[in-house]
Amino acid sequence: MRTEDLLAAVATGLWRWDNASGRVSVDAEAARLLGLPAEPAVLTEAAVRSRFHPVDFAEINGVVQLAVSEGTLAEARLRIVDERGQVLRTVRSRSRPRIVNGDFELVGTVQEVAAPQPGTSAARTPVTGDWRRSREAFLLDAGRALAEARSTAEVLRVTAGLSMPGFMPDGLAVFGIQGDRLTVIGHHGHLPDDGPPYSEMLLETDYPAAEVVRTGRAVYLPTREDYQRRYPATWPLAARFARTSWAYLPLVNAGRTIGAWMAGFAEPVAFTPDERSVLTTVARMLAQALARAGVQESQHELAVGLQRSMMPTVQPDIPGMAVAARYVPTGGGLEVGGDWYDMIPLPSGRIALVIGDVQGHDVRAAGLMGQLRIALRAYASEGHHPDAVLSRASRFLAGINETEFRGDGEDQRFATCLYVEVDPATGLLDVARAGHPDPAIRMADGAVIVRPTSGGLPLGIDPDSDYPTTRIVLEPGETMLVCTDGLIETGGHDLETGWGRLREVFETHTAGTAEGAGEILEQLADALVQAVHGPSSHHTTGPLVDRREDDIALLLLSRESAGRGVDAGDRPAPRPGRRTVFSVAQAEPERIAAARRQIRDVLHDWRDPDQVDSAALLVSEIVTNVLTHTDGDALLVAEVAGAHGSRRLRVEVADGSDELPHRRRPGELASSGRGLVLLELLAGAWGVDPRGDGKSTWFELYEDAGAAGESPGAASPGPEESVPEPAA
Repeated sequence: MRTEDLLAAVATGLWRWDNASGRVSVDAEAARLLGLPAEPAVLTEAAVRSRFHPVDFAEINGVVQLAVSEGTLAEARLRIVDERGQVLRTVRSRSRPRIVNGDFELVGTVQEVAAPQPGTSAARTPVTGDWRRSREAFLLDAGRALAEARSTAEVLRVTAGLSMPGFMPDGLAVFGIQGDRLTVIGHHGHLPDDGPPYSEMLLETDYPAAEVVRTGRAVYLPTREDYQRRYPATWPLAARFARTSWAYLPLVNAGRTIGAWMAGFAEPVAFTPDERSVLTTVARMLAQALARAGVQESQHELAVGLQRSMMPTVQPDIPGMAVAARYVPTGGGLEVGGDWYDMIPLPSGRIALVIGDVQGHDVRAAGLMGQLRIALRAYASEGHHPDAVLSRASRFLAGINETEFRGDGEDQRFATCLYVEVDPATGLLDVARAGHPDPAIRMADGAVIVRPTSGGLPLGIDPDSDYPTTRIVLEPGETMLVCTDGLIETGGHDLETGWGRLREVFETHTAGTAEGAGEILEQLADALVQAVHGPSSHHTTGPLVDRREDDIALLLLSRESAGRGVDAGDRPAPRPGRRTVFSVAQAEPERIAAARRQIRDVLHDWRDPDQVDSAALLVSEIVTNVLTHTDGDALLVAEVAGAHGSRRLRVEVADGSDELPHRRRPGELASSGRGLVLLELLAGAWGVDPRGDGKSTWFELYEDAGAAGESPGAASPGPEESVPEPAA
């Protein structure tokens, strides 16, 4: 009897699927089972697909692809439907794939399993019923969890927690490749000492994971006997574990085998096509997750090493001062960028603090930052003044832009920078600024003001740019903050609102249990960073993730209070008031507006807003008079003293002219001559004090007087009424 006749006698048909041509050949019995005339035929894929239930055809596609990749038997149960979609019967298909010229060909059998009873449809088997839906839900969850894993350890933890539908491994191991040896990347369900024997294996060893790495094909061992028979040399390593089934699958990424995954089962597993399909899918996702995590970890290690090599350790033991610094990379892309800080010992015995920001957040920005930092350090070490250091640095960066990026304007970079020369003995700060945010000072009583400083263009734009120097005095008990714009503007803030957010943290931060100025400053640095980023747990996920828009670098410099600690009588030293010094040069009349802002910052917590407006107006009048009627600069000194609610503001504006002001009577339409009138109306007290090298015009405001509704001018001393006043 022929084979075809024998198969027909047991209701089994033959079929051949040629993937290259898209044709399916069936014998007479296979055609009958498909609901076609019982005669041999050559059909198209579409004709055959129309005879399968749509869900089942999708399933057999996956089973076939799995069998082709593993070189195993493809087996599935399928429902045959007629032209109206009614189920005729359920058949079982078994086929063996063959690779022919890069395409596959399936040769197999189809056999009837069950026919529908009258009035019913073919029952669904567990393989294609609820188990399939559970499998799909599991794979979706597993894919999402592995895609979100950020590190190798996290990938392994997610894999160990996967709850596979219907069969759950109690032991997992992930193997990598290092040269000609296997390495254990991680394992679960084993003792800590179970890894070394496997890590010392050569790839030529007769061990399932080694074979998987060599061949790229999965190995399934349903029973302990299968394991012992196929791998007798390494069976003793597995025999001591109470497992009955094993699956070893290749980890393939971008067409390259990067390792192997072992799943061990305490309960017997037959490794049906559906179960192999689940394991293969998980292995693919696991390989991609491990490769992605490895790349991220390598990039992170490289970025951190590069950035640390470029970031100095600040000197903590400056006499009478404390310093703290922070660098936080942006949350997206490479964790390197152009922000940096530096602390440079100078030949004069002073210290230079430098903070800057090269345009960009990439490797090129980091490279330019490293070159610029070295150049600044070299110029400073030669003993140049702050303005000369920045001028030379600007020419240096402009030269790099010209030589390395000639004709490519998009690749040219500029940099902002703030250079501060510090005299620890006196607290003098000489500040030169190149397009960078101004420094902020927290005064001894906790008030924070932004100190406007003269400045020039960012480095690298104009090689001949000048950088004027501004002198600031850091009084005992005061702290200076210099930072890059990432700390200020991140989170949708501009300079004004950003400083407002930082001022709240800067003023309200308390030392807690810290001991010593250095530890207090370190806590303050952390608080300022967390004001933007939130707690460290939010650095990768959570509501603050969108705030990590830019790199952050900051430096804090604190001058210890002269009365720090307790005095001889064991009484706490009195808390000093707040004081600020501000200069306005003849060539910089625009700084009058900055002087008004400075006064408003000093009085930001003053009880009476009208008095704050009055103080800003009077400062504007007096400083304008100096610039208009003298040939020198104006030096403004503002001091606030006393308890909150009854404080006194005293403002002095000094100039180099000996000519005293004189009284004028401005007409109704006059545009000048109102200065004395405003002083008499708005100031609590005012006057002009002659000095050996000029004069000082001053006024005072009293917080309690404004709140009580008293006439501010009533407290003006009589002798001052005869003092002439300059034109305003």
